[in-house]
Amino acid sequence: MNKAQLVEAVAEKMGSRQQAADAVDHVLDAILRAVVAGERVSVTGFGAFEKVDRPARYARNPQTGERVRVKKTSVPRFRPGQGFKDLVSGAKKLPKGSEVAVKKAPKGSLTGGAASAATAKKAAAKKAAPKKPAKAMKSLA
Repeated sequence: MNKAQLVEAVAEKMGSRQQAADAVDHVLDAILRAVVAGERVSVTGFGAFEKVDRPARYARNPQTGERVRVKKTSVPRFRPGQGFKDLVSGAKKLPKGSEVAVKKAPKGSLTGGAASAATAKKAAAKKAAPKKPAKAMKSLA
């Protein structure tokens, strides 16, 4: 599937081809800008895009066998999420046409920044809070 085919697939769901093209362009642009800035872009159920720095090293020229110095560089990396892996391996079935294969992001995860960190801390504190002891039953004697 190329970009034009992706736009067509999105247009079937959104109605307008122009809106679909704009949506695809904006999503790809946002991912590119974030990764170039060194941020990690994680899409729940799909995967994560990140920038990885490769150190300088020595390599061999396969034709001559000569040792060649390779400069340090940065490259993009995509790591598929578990849901994506399960669908590709066949462990899970792909939902029918109208259902969305990628899960929705957890509530509050789209706010970003300090707000999501505060929400995560509250959720962790709530899980770690001890449960109230059960009331003892009075004996009927």
